[in-house]
Amino acid sequence: MRTLGIDYGDSRVGVAITDPLGFTAQGLETISHGGSDKVLLRRLDEIFAQYEIDTIVVGMPLNMDGTKTERAEITEKFIHKLKCKYNKVKIETVDERLTTVAAHKTMNFLDVNKTKKRGIVDTISAVYILEMYMNKNK
Repeated sequence: MRTLGIDYGDSRVGVAITDPLGFTAQGLETISHGGSDKVLLRRLDEIFAQYEIDTIVVGMPLNMDGTKTERAEITEKFIHKLKCKYNKVKIETVDERLTTVAAHKTMNFLDVNKTKKRGIVDTISAVYILEMYMNKNK
């Protein structure tokens, strides 16, 4: 069984997944959904058909002081949709503060082309979200 990490955004969603033994997290893809959760959930159905997933971890966007952002409320509505659709899967959240900053630092360190950054920043953020969850549960 695997764990799926999600960095949920307005128009793009980063997705990461653990290896079958749950030791490592790898970026899977960035799903461009243009604000349509139907498009996103359809692609997640395809991912679920390909992998045995028992847990979904969603990054929760919080303010630096730990309070909920406006985006957190939108993310909670998406999580509710996930719970309704994938009711046999455990769904958890982790604090995603600074994951996008860390993803940009990683890309800068690796000298990633500016035009490629937009397409992979969400995937890298999803990897960080998944790694935080894995580290918390060791």
